[in-house]
Amino acid sequence: MTANISAPTGTGAAPGEGRPRRRRLLLGSATDITAILLIIVVVFSVADGGSFLTLENLSNILISASLLIVMGVGATLVLITGGVDLSVGSVLVFSGVVSGMVMRAMGGQGVGVSLVGVLVALAAGTAWGIVNGLVVTRLRVPPLIATLGSFGAAQGLAQVLSDGNDLKDIPNELVDTLGVGRLAGVPYLVLVALVIALLGGVVLAVTRYGRRTYAIGSNAEAARRAGVNVDRHLLSVYALAGTLAGLAGILSYAEFGSTTLSGHATDNLNVIAAVVIGGTSLFGGVGTVFGSVIGALIPAVLSNGLVIVGLNSFWRDFAVGVVLVIAVYLDQLRRRHRAAG
Repeated sequence: MTANISAPTGTGAAPGEGRPRRRRLLLGSATDITAILLIIVVVFSVADGGSFLTLENLSNILISASLLIVMGVGATLVLITGGVDLSVGSVLVFSGVVSGMVMRAMGGQGVGVSLVGVLVALAAGTAWGIVNGLVVTRLRVPPLIATLGSFGAAQGLAQVLSDGNDLKDIPNELVDTLGVGRLAGVPYLVLVALVIALLGGVVLAVTRYGRRTYAIGSNAEAARRAGVNVDRHLLSVYALAGTLAGLAGILSYAEFGSTTLSGHATDNLNVIAAVVIGGTSLFGGVGTVFGSVIGALIPAVLSNGLVIVGLNSFWRDFAVGVVLVIAVYLDQLRRRHRAAG
């Protein structure tokens, strides 16, 4: 039995409503959090008196948010299905280590070595994502526990493979492009993040894959009865999240020139926080990539702005925590309103 699966944004669309509907799917209900981001930007702009709203500083903000944006796209898909992935930061590290070891074994320099390194990082991340998906769909282990186990396992295996030492054998070609390179003044790191975000947003908004992702998060059993192979779809979602974590791994390696084994300990929670702050529901069925991008920009803007105005950057964690709680509370209010209506 087959049926047409659509995202849970309404029961139907009258002629002429297709574009507004797609716009809602692309942008979602991220208006509130976008307004908060703009308020933060205005406050720092007024408080600083000039250096915050410069092109160079805005570029720095985008660079610092890029890795979160890349991983956030995958995390958005996972959360929309009603799952969670707490392993992305560790998979980032693992992918960077495996890629670094392969590039070192190949001589450490050259365009060919760089391309192989990128492919290895993507493959390593995808493999770990598939493992997560199989544990969730075949062994029926709850996603929280499955990915929490992967969080420790991936980090531990990265430490074992590298003997606990950061790898620094990275081709100059990777550093000069993905690390510090620019195209028309825009860092390649930012361009990659924006392309990934755009592709992820379009996939969620206008493709069958996106509709099925929303349908599973809204009601997995109903999606299954409508002909969706739920387990296969979930496996692909976790694999994609792993792929993007692997991409973040090689981007991080290129940016810092090192695998930074201990530098991503909080990435797992930071990614989830960014996605939830951006309006993706912890309960599944609701979310947009656009919202996740805004959610990733908020901690980056806070960190940057606090330093510029001379305040302790630790206040960022406090502010992000408050915004996260507010975002979850508003999500619960929306759910109650929909249930009552």
